[in-house]
Amino acid sequence: METFLSAILGDLASRSISFLINKSSKPTALTVEERLQRLLLRARIILEEADERLITNQSMLQQLNILRKEMYRGYYTLDRFRCHVHEADHTKDHEVSNHVIPSKFNPAKRIRFCRVSGKSLEEQLQQVFGSLEVTIEDMGEVVMFLNSCPRLCRQPYSMHLLLDKCLLGRQMEMEHIMNFLLKEDIPGDENTGVLPIIGPWRVGKSTLIEHACADERVRNRFFQIVHFSDDDLEDANMVTLRDCGVIKHQNRGTGEERLLIIIELIRDIDEAAWSRLYSASKRCVAKGSKIIVASRSDKIARFGTTQALRVKYLTQEAYWYFFKVRTFGSIDAEEHPKLASIAMDMAREMNGCFMGSSMYSVLLKANFNVRFWSMALAGIREFKQKNLLGYGANIDCPWHPVEPTYIRMINNVSSEYLVVLGDYQTCSVQDMVDYHTNFPQSEAAVPMVSLQDFLFGSVRPQGKFKVLASRSHLPPHYNYILNCEVWTSHHLITREERPQKLCT
Repeated sequence: METFLSAILGDLASRSISFLINKSSKPTALTVEERLQRLLLRARIILEEADERLITNQSMLQQLNILRKEMYRGYYTLDRFRCHVHEADHTKDHEVSNHVIPSKFNPAKRIRFCRVSGKSLEEQLQQVFGSLEVTIEDMGEVVMFLNSCPRLCRQPYSMHLLLDKCLLGRQMEMEHIMNFLLKEDIPGDENTGVLPIIGPWRVGKSTLIEHACADERVRNRFFQIVHFSDDDLEDANMVTLRDCGVIKHQNRGTGEERLLIIIELIRDIDEAAWSRLYSASKRCVAKGSKIIVASRSDKIARFGTTQALRVKYLTQEAYWYFFKVRTFGSIDAEEHPKLASIAMDMAREMNGCFMGSSMYSVLLKANFNVRFWSMALAGIREFKQKNLLGYGANIDCPWHPVEPTYIRMINNVSSEYLVVLGDYQTCSVQDMVDYHTNFPQSEAAVPMVSLQDFLFGSVRPQGKFKVLASRSHLPPHYNYILNCEVWTSHHLITREERPQKLCT
């Protein structure tokens, strides 16, 4: 009997060990989240390689642009999925179902699926995964042709360094400008080429132009790059194009005196001023010269000799990718789920505002803790709520003060509000150094404080003062300055009392 039992136990032990070995040796099926993560890595490899190549084929650029949009959408959906457990403290406007899954950030926690537009987050992940998978499969020919495209003279080390030097999501627009500038004129055509660039306020028109002008191919092609403003167009000397505008670059190595004329307009251009400038360009500049004119107005489209370039704000998915990389830098956001959740809420509240991103990404990186980020998020939400009560739905961006806007200092329970009366920008550090000499005595006497001191009450300025809101990390490196004043609550202008806003 002992021998029989021993044989049975030995057989059971052998079968159990074999079962465990077979089970452990089989590969674990990847979750949709893990499969999407791997697919996004493949998309990044293709796009980062493409960014290092000189691509002139428009069809290739369009297909790469489709992949880029799908990648932004994938990262946005994946981060929404990962942050959902932390969003429960910040939002209550989602319908919650009873289905639960383990959180990747913390296996001990359970994430309740929410439904957005009738689809659970898992269904959204699956949909985004399928769409990205098909897009990557369609990139086979593009990847093959990339090998024949010459490599550009730069080598980024990581995405956050790349964003410090280059534009995000503007490759199609940049190539549109470069094709216009480098394209040879049609033989016999005496007209100067004109490219209109149209887009809303602070969408990035000046940044696009600055990057194009900094390209060595453009600098080697044109003898001078000259910048004109609205006031320059009113200059009587425009008939000769001499002593007008600001020379941004001069290339003494080229034998041809082709000019690149940049015109950035704030107001609508006067027809007579445009005719004067264009006539002067035909008489006084060498063949092959080009003109770029940028404005918020659609009216400049009729001045173009080529199709106008229309610049739009980033999509919500692309803006989140931009804001996350700018805020976290080389730090993996997945290792800080609470901060990632707060950052995603902030990105949604700022609604694609580049100025807001520039202001807050610097503050958040310098104060990398949940308490500070939570206070910053609360401040943005209170700001929007207060101004919506006063102005309705007319404010599109929190930090584009087109009319007086009101901000309560964070954690300040008094009745005092900081009122943004307007803003302006300077173009260099030297402009800041010369601040006191360039402004009138009364203007120069107005104190200037930093954004962090402004928001968190480290200093308590009285009356009128200025706030250095942000410095752009991209050329032309604008300094954005807010004109502010301290008001008490009874001074605030209500929606019914405010004057009619003038159109500009």
